[in-house]
Amino acid sequence: MIRAVHPQAIGISAIAAYTPPWLLGNDWFSEILSRKFVHHTGILSRHIATEDEVAIGVRAVESLQRESNCDLQDCAAVVFVSPSIVHGSVAREYLDEQQVWLRSTSRAAQEFVRRLAIPATHVYGINWGCSGYSKALSIVHRHILPALRLRQSQFVMVVTASRISRITDYGCKQTAPLFGDMATATMLSPVSSEKYPVHFELVSAGAGLHAAEGVFFDYHVQENVPLPTPEGGRSCASRRLVFSLDGLGIAEAAPRAMAGSTAKALQAAGIRPEEVQFLVPHQAGTGIVRFTEMKLEEIGICGEVINGLTRDVGNVSSCSIPYALRKTWSRLQGTIVCPTAGVGLPGGAEVSQGCIILQATDAHC
Repeated sequence: MIRAVHPQAIGISAIAAYTPPWLLGNDWFSEILSRKFVHHTGILSRHIATEDEVAIGVRAVESLQRESNCDLQDCAAVVFVSPSIVHGSVAREYLDEQQVWLRSTSRAAQEFVRRLAIPATHVYGINWGCSGYSKALSIVHRHILPALRLRQSQFVMVVTASRISRITDYGCKQTAPLFGDMATATMLSPVSSEKYPVHFELVSAGAGLHAAEGVFFDYHVQENVPLPTPEGGRSCASRRLVFSLDGLGIAEAAPRAMAGSTAKALQAAGIRPEEVQFLVPHQAGTGIVRFTEMKLEEIGICGEVINGLTRDVGNVSSCSIPYALRKTWSRLQGTIVCPTAGVGLPGGAEVSQGCIILQATDAHC
């Protein structure tokens, strides 16, 4: 394996996740749930947050502090990712001026840093969906590290906070049962750090938007939207800003996009397909991951594929890859590839796709 060495080699020291206590099972959707839904997605339940994205992000970091004993005063930079904070152009169209100002990822990122008193000199807030983690790590590699010389005791934090429940139309057969809420926190440290040993070196990370044959994602205002309640009952929103999704279209496009981004990333890193030991794709649903596995086998990748993690949490969008890495942490060895794909900007004929390549270190083994 031949790899280009980044001026500052960093990697993942720890990952924590926060799942809200409210668990919504498939039985709530009995009237609209397709007979083949579980077979295609593997989803039996999903978590619903009653707090906002910043609050659940803070809870993920609190878990990280308990589990890794990290000192937030060592945090030099933060990337805050959320797919559920409404895009700026859409917010300006549908929300009033105060709500537009309140609902920006940049403001959420700054508020997150303020609440935790993190002394980060570089703070990014981005609105990305299923490829959000790939995008965040590429920002770390391409923008933060060149501008920031990390000390051995410092780290960069990537936080993903998804609360898609607040923009879900719970009366829509196609989208209502798909997504769950979650937040994750990832600590990225220099590979030589003794204070925060690195388990997975970050070999490469990239993400971008690519043209597609159709529009897979948009927003609209829906009237009389049924809503679940924590007690298992139902209420109703007279008007609600919700997303719409061409599920069949993105289910067909995503596996090809993940295979394509993986092939390009491996070639750029000088890694042969047969060297890949583990594949951790975006956990959109068991069926999509199976299709992705077939596409990856076509380009010679036959490593162990991680699948089935949607069972208790649903599709958790930008939280998917960090959650999957955390759930399979002790199993992962060697070269690990994490391809991602999802919808692009609202109303755009495009898909997002990305890929992260990790290498297990001696500290992990």
